[in-house]
Amino acid sequence: MVPEANGLMKGCDSAGAAGKGGAVAAATINTSTSKFLMNVITIEDYKSTYWPKLDGAIDQLLTQSPGDYIPISYEQIYSCVYKCVCQQHSEQMYSDLIKKITNHLERVSKELQASPPDLYIERFNIALGQYMGALQSIVPLFIYMNKFYIETKLNRDLKDDLIKLFTEHVAEKHIYSLMPLLLEAQSTPFQITPSTMANIVKGLYTLRPEWVQMAPALFSKFIPNILPPAVESELQEYAAQDQKLQRELMQNGFTRWLISMCKLQRGFIIVS
Repeated sequence: MVPEANGLMKGCDSAGAAGKGGAVAAATINTSTSKFLMNVITIEDYKSTYWPKLDGAIDQLLTQSPGDYIPISYEQIYSCVYKCVCQQHSEQMYSDLIKKITNHLERVSKELQASPPDLYIERFNIALGQYMGALQSIVPLFIYMNKFYIETKLNRDLKDDLIKLFTEHVAEKHIYSLMPLLLEAQSTPFQITPSTMANIVKGLYTLRPEWVQMAPALFSKFIPNILPPAVESELQEYAAQDQKLQRELMQNGFTRWLISMCKLQRGFIIVS
């Protein structure tokens, strides 16, 4: 009876071992399945977890000033974008990004509209510089979305799309108010700094090159080859204009040193 009992026990042990092996295998499969399911990002996950992280980072980038420290993890944001692209959320993410930046630019435009004339040029310069600076961070963070959705499916480029947003929602709404002030500032020495004038003119040219036609002489001071080269017959006219400016400045109390600086600001010096 003992051998039989031993045999029975061995049989139970074997069955138990087999059962334990099957249970382990089943547990392994279930664990793998659970891990796979845990990596799936649903649209609810995207809206509640992933987009809020991106939204907050974009906010900080759009409103930062030059030299500001931005306490965000670029690696974390980059990873969020990558995961959302891999989980087929590119279309939603692109839509959210465009809506987010459009709302921001509409607020910027309203703030500019409320600016007094003496601050208008400088505030436009700040808005333009701040936005272009933000794009230097935003575009690389969304490089996967750009490569696998915007370029592939929309046949466009993210940077071009975001520059177009500034053109449509800010620059187009202000160009007819801004240009007369720029022309006035050009004819009034030291009203604005040369760097501010250069930044705005170059920025407007980047946004929409055809705006050159609104003020060719102004744009030609900062953008090469805008005007045809001067001919010898026009040099006397340029000299006369410069001498007239000198007389007007002297009459208004400007010293010769300031006059020289003014001519440098205008981009040329004609020997009197």
